[in-house]
Amino acid sequence: MKFMKIPNKAVVALTVVFLLVGLIALPLAQYPWRLLHLVVVLAVGFGLNMLGAIGAGDAKFAAAMAPFVALGDLRNIFYLFAAVLLAAVLTHRTFKRLDRIRALTPEWKSWETRDFPMGLALGGTLGFYLIIGALLGS
Repeated sequence: MKFMKIPNKAVVALTVVFLLVGLIALPLAQYPWRLLHLVVVLAVGFGLNMLGAIGAGDAKFAAAMAPFVALGDLRNIFYLFAAVLLAAVLTHRTFKRLDRIRALTPEWKSWETRDFPMGLALGGTLGFYLIIGALLGS
């Protein structure tokens, strides 16, 4: 949020985690299909980026997240994303107005722009999705 950029290192790290953990955690037949999720979301994300709808970092991060999400959970991930996005926007906009918080984070670009740091919601969505999956055993 300080720079309003999702570093490529974070995207590559998330992808590498899936490449390694996916081989262990998934049945081998599902693994290539999950990698296809990455390709499809990357293509859609870059299309949306070209239209100015989302940032390139958001598109890359969403693509790196995609293999972690089972196709059968697609509807649920959209509901979860909507809830996390709403909470993230409300939290960010509230904190943006709190002098104490701004004093702790004086150089954050996200305080000075109207754009929302979508990585906050994307990362939260993936985190909650994985936690819910671990708790429910799916």
